[in-house]
Amino acid sequence: MTDERYLRLLSEKFPNAQSVVTELINLRAILSLPKGTEHFVSDLHGASNAFIHMIKNASGVVRKKVDEVYGYAMDEEEKRALCALIYYPDERIEYERTVQTDMKAWYKKRLQQVVEVARAVTIKYSRSKVHKLLPPDYAYIIGELLHETNLEQRDRKTYYDAIIDAIIETGCAEQLLIVISYLIHSLTIDTLHIVGDIFDRGSGAAKILDVLSTVRDFDVEWGNHDIEWMGAMAGNQALLATVLRVSIRYANIETLEEGYGINLLPLANFAMTVYGDDPCTIWQTKDFENNPRLTRSAQLMAKMHKAMSIIQFKLEGQTVLRHPEWKMEHRAILGNCKLVNGKWTFNGQEILDQNLPTVDPKDPYALNQYEQDLMNQLWRSFRKSEKMQRHLRMLYEHGSLYLVRNGFLLYHAAIPLNADGSFTEADVCGQRVSGKALMDRTDAIIRQAYYGTGKAKEDALDYMLYLWEGANSPLYNKDKMTTFERYFLPKGEAWEEHKGAYFSLADDEQICEKILAEFGLDPATGRIINGHVPVRTIKGETPIRANGKRFVIDGGFSKPYQEKTGIAGYTLIYNSHGIQLVEHESFESREQAILSGSDIHSRTLLQDFSGKRMRIKDTDKGKELLEQIHWLEQLLAMYRNGSLRER
Repeated sequence: MTDERYLRLLSEKFPNAQSVVTELINLRAILSLPKGTEHFVSDLHGASNAFIHMIKNASGVVRKKVDEVYGYAMDEEEKRALCALIYYPDERIEYERTVQTDMKAWYKKRLQQVVEVARAVTIKYSRSKVHKLLPPDYAYIIGELLHETNLEQRDRKTYYDAIIDAIIETGCAEQLLIVISYLIHSLTIDTLHIVGDIFDRGSGAAKILDVLSTVRDFDVEWGNHDIEWMGAMAGNQALLATVLRVSIRYANIETLEEGYGINLLPLANFAMTVYGDDPCTIWQTKDFENNPRLTRSAQLMAKMHKAMSIIQFKLEGQTVLRHPEWKMEHRAILGNCKLVNGKWTFNGQEILDQNLPTVDPKDPYALNQYEQDLMNQLWRSFRKSEKMQRHLRMLYEHGSLYLVRNGFLLYHAAIPLNADGSFTEADVCGQRVSGKALMDRTDAIIRQAYYGTGKAKEDALDYMLYLWEGANSPLYNKDKMTTFERYFLPKGEAWEEHKGAYFSLADDEQICEKILAEFGLDPATGRIINGHVPVRTIKGETPIRANGKRFVIDGGFSKPYQEKTGIAGYTLIYNSHGIQLVEHESFESREQAILSGSDIHSRTLLQDFSGKRMRIKDTDKGKELLEQIHWLEQLLAMYRNGSLRER
C-alpha cells in the first residue's frame, strides 16, 4: 500500500484537520504518562484461589498504594481491613453488615478511603482511559470523586462530602464500593503476563481462565501443560488420554467434571468392568488438596487411573510410530513389553503390575473395541463442552510460544541448545530450524493444529504430542519422559530424565546475551523470564540467574510443588520505577483474607530501580504511538496544503 493510499484510508477515521489535531494532542500527552505496571506470574497449575488473590492484591502493589496514601495515619489492623474490602468487596461488605452498628458511618469512611486509593492508582492514566472502564451508570459520579483533589478549599470539600452523602442516602454505597474496588484491580496492573502452565495438579484451571477472561490486558506464553490440554481439547487422542490420566493421578477431576462438564461415568464403568477385582496398588492417586470425595472413591479412582494409563501408552505408541522423523521409537513403549512364560517383562525385567488384560502381545498398541468406544465417548464430551472450547479459543487468541515486550523475552521452558551453546537444529513438521526460527515455526504449527485443515492439520495435531514430551521440544527438552517406567519399574536409573543443555547453559550470562540477540533484543539491557523448573529455595537455589540476565519465576505456586521449593511462588513487577522480584509464602484461604484481612506474606528479593522514571514513550507501546503520530502529522499536512479535502 502506498503512503498516500494509507493516508486516505486514515482520513476516514480523522475526516478534518481539527480531528487530527485533537488526536495528536491526546497521543503526545499519553507518551508523557508513566509506564503502566506489568505483572509476571508463572506455573499456576490450577491453584485458582492463590492466583485470584494474587491478581487482586497485585503481588502486594495494592497494599503499597495503601501505605503510600495513609502511611502512619492508619494502623496495621485498619490497613488490612481496607485491603480486604478492596480485594473482596462483595464478601467483605456482607461480613461488615454482621458486625457494624452504624453502616452509614462505615460506608462514608470506607468510600472516602477507597476513593483515595483509587485516585493514587489512576493518576498515571488519562481520564479517557479511566472513564472507559467505568460502568455508564456511575461514570459521572466516580469521575467527580476521583478528580476532586482540591479538598482544602471549603466549597470544594462541601461539594465532595455532598456527593458521598448522596451516594449513601440513595442506597448506592455498596455498589460504588464494589465498582471502585474493581477499578483498582483493573488499573493497579496494566498488563498481566502468564508465563505458562495454567493447567494440571490443582483443580482450578477452569476458574483461572474464567477470571482471565475478565482481565483487561493479558497474554499467555504457553507451557508444556497448556499444550497438553490444548492438544486434547483440539482432538489429539493421546493427549486426551494424558489429560485424563494426570487429572485422576492428582485427584483434580473437578476441572473436568465441574469446570468443563465432562462425563466420566463411561470411564468409571469401563474401569470397574475391566479391573473390578484388581487392587490397583500402584495406581493410587495423589491427593494434594485433601479432596473429601477421594476418600470415598479411592479404589474406583485407582482403577480409572490404570485404565487411562494403558490407553495412553497405546495411543502414544501409535502416534510415535506414525512419525519416524521424531526419532522417538524408543518411546513406543509397549513394543518393548513381552509376555514370557506368563510374565510380562519390559526389556527383560519383570514389571510391577502383571494384570494387563487389554494389551495384546501380538499388537500391543491396538485399542480393543471397548477402549475405542470409550475414547469416542470422551472425545464427544470434550468437543461438546462449550466452556472448554471457549477457553481453547482464548488460549489461542491471547497466547503464543514466546513474547518480546519492553526489553523482556518471555518463554516458558527453553530454547533448545547444543552442548557447545549453539542453537539446536530440529525438524519441525518438515522444516529444519533453530533458535528464533524454531520458536516461530513451532508457534505456527501449534496454531495449525487448531485452525488448519486436512493432512497439515492432522500432522500438526500429532506434533502437539511431540511438544509435550519430545527431546527437542522447547516446552520439554529432555531426552525422554519416563511415565511408563515410573509406574512399572522400581525406582532407579530407568526413572531418570536428562535435561537438555539449555537448563545448565542458560545460567551463563554470555549464553543469555546470545539468546537475547537472537530475538532482536539488546544483550546489554534485555532480560529473559522463564518458568517450568521449580526453584528449590529450600536448597539454596535462587530465581536470579546469569548475573541478572534471566529470572526463573516458578517457585511452587501450586501446593504439590511447595514441598520441593519451600515457598509459594515468585512474581515479577515491572513499573515506571523499575523491576521488583517478589517471593511469596503460601496463601491461607479466601475466607481468611475476607474476614481477617490476612494476605499473602511476601518479601522483595530484588529492586532494580533507576533514577529516571520510565514513560510510555520509552516502551514498545510508545514506539507504536510515535508511528501513529508520524502518520497523523502527514495527514495534517495534506489537509493544510490542500492536497486532501476536509469533510
